[in-house]
Amino acid sequence: MNRCLSQLLLSFMLVMPWWARAEAPLKVVTTIETLADLTRQVGGEQVTVQSLGKGYQDPHFVEAKPNLMVALNQADLLVRVGMDLEVGWLPPLVLGARNTRLSAGQDGDLDCSRLIEPLDVPSTKVDRAQGDIHPMGNPHYWLPPINAVRIAKGISERLTQLRPSAKDYFAGRFKAFVAQLKTRAVKWEQLAKPFAGTQVVTYHQSFSYVSKWLQLEERGYVENKPGVPPSPKHLAELIGQMRSDGVKLLLVESYYNRSIADDVAEKGGAKVVSVATDVGAKPAIKSYFDLVDALFAALGQAAPAP
Repeated sequence: MNRCLSQLLLSFMLVMPWWARAEAPLKVVTTIETLADLTRQVGGEQVTVQSLGKGYQDPHFVEAKPNLMVALNQADLLVRVGMDLEVGWLPPLVLGARNTRLSAGQDGDLDCSRLIEPLDVPSTKVDRAQGDIHPMGNPHYWLPPINAVRIAKGISERLTQLRPSAKDYFAGRFKAFVAQLKTRAVKWEQLAKPFAGTQVVTYHQSFSYVSKWLQLEERGYVENKPGVPPSPKHLAELIGQMRSDGVKLLLVESYYNRSIADDVAEKGGAKVVSVATDVGAKPAIKSYFDLVDALFAALGQAAPAP
């Protein structure tokens, strides 16, 4: 009986017209977990989403495994950070996936960096001697709510482009996301007030958008060249500057080894704030909203309101 039923269903699928099968969920692949969550927020039941990178990884360095190529081969849409954040690992995966829908400039390729206002755009010619400099600007932009809204809107519009029949559904999901964010933002704004004007040092130059949002004053970086281990001379100068300026916080992404940051903070008279910068960085961070809550929790524990 079960075998006959299975054969009947298979026969039905084979003769089913294409338009009757077209409403299967869109397959979306993202490069980081935060983009995956934002896609689920606005895509709902109309999408299935897989992130190539994990939240506990440095997004600059994701291992290009064959299974990631398979995911890209089957995808309807690739949602990426852009600004060359993934330049060291994504291009060979997309090339190997042989999915022309995901080629740059196609409807199946969404570069989210085009949706935001970039910071730290170099004003001079960039070369490798300067370290891991991004010529199009700083790619670590997804934490501030204003950028999360812009990204979610861009994803909603692209999903609508790929599936016009679900336009109202995607618009409704985006509206619900914005409403939830506005509710949370009331609390976030209150938590942010005590930190306005706080002087900080960061490990990597990746907190520019967060610093602008929270009105933090960045006084220096542990890495004197982005992505390059700092020299002893630079660290000694940085520690001296921290003491001179009265810097009290050193921000470092949770995926970095904290040994250097801890040493610099101790000698410079500051506290280390280990910041989760992507959904999934810790098991409890399951959504964009959890991620922002975790940011304020980390700041609050390291530096009580002045």
